[in-house]
Amino acid sequence: MKTSDSSWTTAQHKPTAEASELPPGDASDGDHGVPCDLVTVPARQGLEAVDILRRGAGEAPGVGPVLLDVNCDNLGFLVPPGTAAGWDMPGSACTETAGRGLRVPAEPPVTGGAWLLPPDADTGEVTDPAVLREALGEAARLIEAADGHR
Repeated sequence: MKTSDSSWTTAQHKPTAEASELPPGDASDGDHGVPCDLVTVPARQGLEAVDILRRGAGEAPGVGPVLLDVNCDNLGFLVPPGTAAGWDMPGSACTETAGRGLRVPAEPPVTGGAWLLPPDADTGEVTDPAVLREALGEAARLIEAADGHR
């Protein structure tokens, strides 16, 4: 769906192939960090989802580390390894990284990228994929509703 300002809503937008590529991991890092997969989404939908997750966090962490790409076009949510095998959320992509060296690092694993939410060195928590799926769906509905009222 196109809006009056010629931008695309995130419900119809798909992350670019570049944004969905496996970030370079440091396989020489040994057992440091927590293994993870990477869910990439358009920045607008991702930012809405981060807000949703942070509001509903309660006692447990609602959102783990989140990457922002160099162009600020996409966000990357670190999720447990194996998530990619069953990920089917439209408008997003999940890169399988288990066994290929990506672990939750101290520095962003994307050249030129930055942490929107850095990893918690104490917990090593990543985002629960079921909770992320719900937040992304709610975010898409909010964006579609907002764009429909322009």
